[in-house]
Amino acid sequence: MAEEKVSEANANNGAQEKNLRGRKSSWATLRRVDSLNLEAGRFPAAAAHQLSGLSWQRTLSLAFQSVGVVYGDIGTSPLYVYASTFTNGIKNTDDVIGVLSLIIYTIALVPLLKYVFIVLWANDNGDGGTFALYSLLCRYAKVGLIPNQQPEDRELSNYQLVAPSNLRRSQKVKEKLENSAAVKIALFLVTIAGTSMVIGDGVLTPCISVLSAVSGINSLGTDAVVGISVAILIILFSIQRFGTDKVGFSFAPIILVWFSFIGGIGLYNLFKHDPAVLKAFNPKYIFDYFRRNGKQAWISLGGVFLCITGTEAMFADLGHFNVRAIQISFSSIVFPALIAAYTGQAAYLRKFPGHVLNTFYDSIPDPLYWPTFVVAVAASIIASQAMISGAFAIISQSLSLGCFPRVKVVHTSHKYEGQVYIPEINYLLMLACVIVTVAFRTTENIGHAYGIAVVSVMIMTTAMVSLIMVVIWKTSIWLIAAFFLVFGAIELLYFSSVLYKFTQGGFLPLVLAFFLMAVMVVWHYVHRERYMFELRNKVSNSFITELANNHEVNRIPGIGLLYSELVQGIPPIFPHFITSIPSVHSVIVFVSIKSIPISKVTPGERFLFRQVEPREYHMFRCVVRYGYKDVIIGSAEFERQLVDSLKEFIRQEHIMLEGIPNLFVEQPTLSNQQNTTRSGKLEAKTKVKASSSSSATVHVEGTLPEGGSQSRGSSGSIQSFNASKSRSSSNAIVQVVAPLAEGVEEEMEFVERAMKKGVVYLLGEAEVVADPKSSLLKKMVVNYAYSFLRKNFRQGENVLEIPHTRLLRVGMTYEI
Repeated sequence: MAEEKVSEANANNGAQEKNLRGRKSSWATLRRVDSLNLEAGRFPAAAAHQLSGLSWQRTLSLAFQSVGVVYGDIGTSPLYVYASTFTNGIKNTDDVIGVLSLIIYTIALVPLLKYVFIVLWANDNGDGGTFALYSLLCRYAKVGLIPNQQPEDRELSNYQLVAPSNLRRSQKVKEKLENSAAVKIALFLVTIAGTSMVIGDGVLTPCISVLSAVSGINSLGTDAVVGISVAILIILFSIQRFGTDKVGFSFAPIILVWFSFIGGIGLYNLFKHDPAVLKAFNPKYIFDYFRRNGKQAWISLGGVFLCITGTEAMFADLGHFNVRAIQISFSSIVFPALIAAYTGQAAYLRKFPGHVLNTFYDSIPDPLYWPTFVVAVAASIIASQAMISGAFAIISQSLSLGCFPRVKVVHTSHKYEGQVYIPEINYLLMLACVIVTVAFRTTENIGHAYGIAVVSVMIMTTAMVSLIMVVIWKTSIWLIAAFFLVFGAIELLYFSSVLYKFTQGGFLPLVLAFFLMAVMVVWHYVHRERYMFELRNKVSNSFITELANNHEVNRIPGIGLLYSELVQGIPPIFPHFITSIPSVHSVIVFVSIKSIPISKVTPGERFLFRQVEPREYHMFRCVVRYGYKDVIIGSAEFERQLVDSLKEFIRQEHIMLEGIPNLFVEQPTLSNQQNTTRSGKLEAKTKVKASSSSSATVHVEGTLPEGGSQSRGSSGSIQSFNASKSRSSSNAIVQVVAPLAEGVEEEMEFVERAMKKGVVYLLGEAEVVADPKSSLLKKMVVNYAYSFLRKNFRQGENVLEIPHTRLLRVGMTYEI
């Protein structure tokens, strides 16, 4: 039995040595390209953000919660769709059937088919939205504008993509994406345009939802409706700071009651007034409607389109739930209720065409009027809440791409990822909502603006998902063409209609989006140019060597954390620190906060270290990796995690680098030249092959016969070990002593002592100005626009929660 184990162990040994020889080659490659060491910086990773393997009970629970979070916007659309479609009244009651047919097939094709059964699968580790699509493309191809990609990033557990077999077509498209600066810029602009439109949606949704709900009080005039709506909006934004921690279970019952009301009232009106409207399920009536009304039918599409506002929320809020939960809730609750509601209103309008301006409330049976009104107001507030929270989440994600000025992001929930509150943005949104409500006054006027924002985002989603189908999913070209042409044609048709009312209010979302895009483009452009300046002027190795030999530079106790955007090399601000303050902390760590194109980075993979030579100078580089939905933790917890990870890096660095190629750990093995007594059995947990210049103690548990003391010799293997028998049993603990890396414990203790002396944050105050030879446009962007944004938004230490009592800042000018 022992011989069999020895033979098997030796086989494992050969395989392990072959594997590690390959690793040695890859380490050398990484070190040549100025990359952090992969193996020395790797720690055990937690499971990826996956919700796909949940039980059906949990999935049904998530489906119930999603009703309260996702569908408030699309669920309140029956309040104003018919009024926005028939703005000039109903001339022919057959037109009602044509519009109902348009509504039925629009809901069936876009939210149900496109989003629920196709787009939801284009998620980023369970997260959806425009950033998720962009992050997928950035992971598969190097299309990011800032050149900070590292080989180590692809080893993150959430980073890797499992794609189908390789296709020549997808490889060619990938190469074109990576080699074309114009395509990279276009993808970036599409991404920020989509996010800007959704933020604009966050302004318009509260306005149209609250106005439409309050207008149910017939006795109130327009001024009173506007005043009450403004008051509700101010209250709504004032309570945002409390967060939406229990949003799912708190709001789901209200929205579920709302869907029950509109579905039930719809069925009541259908059977009471005109069941014949069910013939609208025949798409023939769509063609009849267009043939009868021509241009007016095309113009009315802007109102019809409002029946699917809020569809993008299904994808954007996916991270709180999972694909199956959204599919179940929409297919079984939302879709039937909406179809019943619009069908019932159509039946009512066939009998009372003059009531089109207030169809929803006029069609409610008298006993249910006030209960429905109360639930409608509650549902409109919930719909507003969802879009406001979505705007906060999107701006938070924009920060991670370096394309939005620094703002304070407050994470209001430990249970729901992405639940954030941004004070500055909250009050700007409130001001914008009040201005829009007072200026437009009616849902009809706001509806003209509302459609443009929503359909623009849908078109961008169609284009990006089509690109993902080509380069990542490697779908059949015919299916890609069908997806792009069918949904692209539908959305472009609606876009042309809503754009027709540009001068009647449709300009508003485009103005908002243009303003936000201008802010993002300016900030991201200067952010990129600043990064490139640091990359071109990073500190040379000779400077560090001279610094280590310069006795005029004092070493003071403690840890110095020097923050920089640079993820490769040492930033140019460091020599400026040395010139201004000729002192260096006993441990220096160059910290770079890096955004990774994934939603979350597991805590065990957060920190990536590399030692800066000379080793005795105790200088390290550290890249701290965050996904676009990760929380940047406070200073105290951050310091402890960083130091603990640094000590683990030091330990692994000594084991894995100084011992190569003579040090291998992990595989259980025994030597061919093992001597055993009688039927003794030893189950080794670790094989250690050590160089003579290192020392360590390795514990191997096993069972030996009484009196079991044993020695063996092998070429380069464990030289000796002693077994001591336990007094109470025949089981013994075998202690193996082998030489390993000297000074590991001392260096780790040195770092711990430095931590106890205090951590000081070194922050470079880099003033960015345009080169004197630059164009006038560049000078305007850098010297004025960027400077204005930088001075009027938060500074880096506020965002990173750096304590001012331990902050040291040195100024420097970057000419870009």
